[in-house]
Amino acid sequence: MNEDGRVRRSYDLYRRALELIPGGTQLISRRPTRYANGVSPVFASRARGARFWDVDGNEYIDWVSGIGAIILGYCDPVVDEAVRRQMASGTMYPINHELEIELAEELVRTIPCAEMVRYAKCGGEACAMAVRIARGVTGRDLVLFCGYHGWHDWYLAANLAAEANLDPHLFPGIDPTGVPRALAGTALPFPSGDLAVLGQLLDDHKGQVAAVIMEPLRSELPPAGYLDGVCKLCRQHGVVLIFDEVSSGFRIRVGGVQEYLGVMPDMAVFAKAISNGYPMAAVVGRREVMEPVGRMFISSTYWSDTIGLRAALTTIRELKRREVPAYLHRLGSDIQRRLNEAAEATDLAVRCGGLSVHPSLQFQTPDAALKSKLSTLYIQEMAKRGCHGYTSFYLNAAQGDAEVEQTVSAAREVFALMQEGLARDTLDRLLECDLQQDAFRRLVR
Repeated sequence: MNEDGRVRRSYDLYRRALELIPGGTQLISRRPTRYANGVSPVFASRARGARFWDVDGNEYIDWVSGIGAIILGYCDPVVDEAVRRQMASGTMYPINHELEIELAEELVRTIPCAEMVRYAKCGGEACAMAVRIARGVTGRDLVLFCGYHGWHDWYLAANLAAEANLDPHLFPGIDPTGVPRALAGTALPFPSGDLAVLGQLLDDHKGQVAAVIMEPLRSELPPAGYLDGVCKLCRQHGVVLIFDEVSSGFRIRVGGVQEYLGVMPDMAVFAKAISNGYPMAAVVGRREVMEPVGRMFISSTYWSDTIGLRAALTTIRELKRREVPAYLHRLGSDIQRRLNEAAEATDLAVRCGGLSVHPSLQFQTPDAALKSKLSTLYIQEMAKRGCHGYTSFYLNAAQGDAEVEQTVSAAREVFALMQEGLARDTLDRLLECDLQQDAFRRLVR
């Protein structure tokens, strides 16, 4: 790694962190190897609106939106003021608070499958809760999954049976260290978009499957009729269908993918954008599935702290009031159009596609090694120009014309540099860092 002097303090702090924190960070997506290691910032000092500042004083547009948690923008005045008022009344009590009911009522009004609600603090925890509920309701143990669902034992158990099971869902070669061997065979993957494979798995394990948990989409729409087909298979086999909307929730519609596509699961999991950066998550579902949870031991002190509840309730209401999903569709479509125009102007073989609320760049080459170099060079050079992110975009409502203009202007320069590097065969010399590690190579695109 060649360290860029403009981010020297970031990397000084990272070296200190490695001595004290295993892996240097709490989240794999925040490791510097996920960006341009040595060039991209590692430690932030503050953020506001669509931007953050690193500890070296550099300003960036955040196209990762706090790993998806920021949907209204950093330091949103309405949400933050509501939280400040709540803090003045206390955040934790020996008994319950009315906010628990108010947020549940708002979620039931908003999300099609929601008739009852339980809370958590993060997406992985909420997914684990949903799986426990499905197992408890059905009296079955086996879980079929598609996509990324966190770090808990139930999920990583998939790699006990075959170490490559999670390769297309999480990232290659993950070692399930610490997961009890007795869990081998309790979680099995299935590929996105293939009803025949899922149907065969359900037939092969008839009467054993508690749940199908899946990311309904990420950056591409599923094949026409696919999610309806999944619903039908689950009903036929008496299986609880869970949509993991931790990443997709609230941006495409306030009611989630299920509202957008008109497909209703039995349960759904929401986190990240639900509370604009304050820790909060929710498991929602049909009454028939959720009501038995009252007899299960699923309990935690901080699930009902009023900061998360107030932030989530305010965020959801603001998403509706400001019509944020519609704005994000327009914003993303503009980004796609203008980046494609920049690519055409520089003759670089790259296209910005995907969902309008989650645009992504695809370099048009079958050579995997070349594609990795191009992606890393793009991230590296955009970081130098004040644009932090991957080759994909997590949108939020604080991003606007100024951010799009700066990003398109930077991309035009970077595309021209990349095209010149390709023409002169000098890409390797342009790279100032190791190749980006694609830690989440998800099957769900």
